Amino acid sequence: MDAINKGVFDMMEIKVTLTDHPKAKPDENNLGFGHIFTDHMFLMDYTADQGWHDPRIVPYGPIPMDPASSCFHYAQEIFEGMKAYRTAEGKIQFFRPGQNFKRLNTSCERLVVPKLDEELLMEGLRQLVTIDKDWVPSAPGTSLYIRPFVIANQEVLGVHPSTHYIYCVILSPSGAYYAGGIDPVRIYVETKYVRASRGGMGAYKTGGNYAASLIAQEEAEKQGYSQVLWLDGVERKYVEEVGSMNVFFKIDGEIVTPELDGSILPGITRKSVIQLLESWGMKVSERKLSIHELEQAARAGKLDEAWGTGTAAVISPIGELKCGDVTTVINENKIGPISQKLYDTLTDIQWGRIPDPFGWITPCC
Repeated sequence: MDAINKGVFDMMEIKVTLTDHPKAKPDENNLGFGHIFTDHMFLMDYTADQGWHDPRIVPYGPIPMDPASSCFHYAQEIFEGMKAYRTAEGKIQFFRPGQNFKRLNTSCERLVVPKLDEELLMEGLRQLVTIDKDWVPSAPGTSLYIRPFVIANQEVLGVHPSTHYIYCVILSPSGAYYAGGIDPVRIYVETKYVRASRGGMGAYKTGGNYAASLIAQEEAEKQGYSQVLWLDGVERKYVEEVGSMNVFFKIDGEIVTPELDGSILPGITRKSVIQLLESWGMKVSERKLSIHELEQAARAGKLDEAWGTGTAAVISPIGELKCGDVTTVINENKIGPISQKLYDTLTDIQWGRIPDPFGWITPCC
């Protein structure tokens, strides 16, 4: 399954069928997130006898699925999330898409899904976005969200890896995440439920991880908090990640982020932030960090700032943590200087406002 016949992929032609009924373009000032989809999507099939085959771009629409399709019953599916950006000159570019496709294949391996050729995935994405380029918004802070995913669609009931899969990419123009400015988020620390543990699925981008987080997210929202901070699944005291973000803390001058120990998603924005900080001469410690250490640092006046990192928000400053009966306010609930500099630098690179010294940008069209 791990062996990929590169020659077969090299000869594959991506078939294109354009829509006869293009949709009206949305108001760029009222896009929201994840509700609007472009005219086309990319599809490719896998069968045990043919491998991955028939890559194609087709009009966006429903995918026929048998009720017995194994993804419905046994959750064998994976996904990714990335963005395309329109520069001031009108060009469209991606931010580190190769890292997303590499992580997609890592998730494939864990969920026993046949790996995909990353060069073919990149070419398919480039062609798809080029066809739907008029959907890439240009209003400040807007972007085109890209959702690749794989679902198992063998028509059988039984707990075993599927022999049939669909790979699909859909596109969604998305509004500015911080339409009214970067406001720090309030975080609820989950102490009852567990999201993941080492040896499980926490380090892989699969829907089950997010389904497991919903009950805690609902409780957080009832208490007026927007995100959930998860603790480790064994000792229930070490900080891991927020539901949709990795996290960083500046404690007495030291920048700390939880180490990747097999239960935390290796975020691409996280990786970029570490590279940026180190390029600025700042040391980043990837280590265990307990919630007790954070609370002690806050009481001692040494918890200087905190932020989350992810594709959607890029940088999300954290202004408050609530763990049980203890509420910790960070940096007077204001964005800190490092968070601001990281946000400005990353978004300037993504939208092409400053040069990219790291080779993170991939041109599209």
